[in-house]
Order: sequence, then C-alpha cells, then structure tokens
Amino acid sequence: MKELVRTSDPTVIAFATALLEAEGIAAFQMDVHMSVLEGSLGILPRRLMVRDEDHFIARAILRDNGIEV
Repeated sequence: MKELVRTSDPTVIAFATALLEAEGIAAFQMDVHMSVLEGSLGILPRRLMVRDEDHFIARAILRDNGIEV
C-alpha cells in the first residue's frame, strides 16, 4: 500500500475516499483513532492509503478534483 493523502482535515479524507470509490479504487484510512489514544482533539493527521498499482491513477483523480497530493 502507498500513502496517497496525509491530512488532519476529515472532510478532505471523506471527499477523497468518495472520489476513489466512485472510480472503483479501494482506499483505506489509517490513524483514524490515534487522536483518541493520544488524548488530543483531532490534530494528528490521518493517512489515506491505496494499493500500489492504483496509486498513479488515484493521484490523478485527486489532482483533477483539487485535492493536493
């Protein structure tokens, strides 16, 4: 798996996931619960991961929709 996006903004993660799923690309969120474990208020970044073979096209999809990758 390769990292596609790293952000602390949950709306970016949700939008990126929706875009990728619409194109048939499976995306996996990592570090979702790290803020709870560390006791912070959602300031730790989350990562959106995709399979290695989907990384190139996933980057293009997000770039075309205004998400910095």
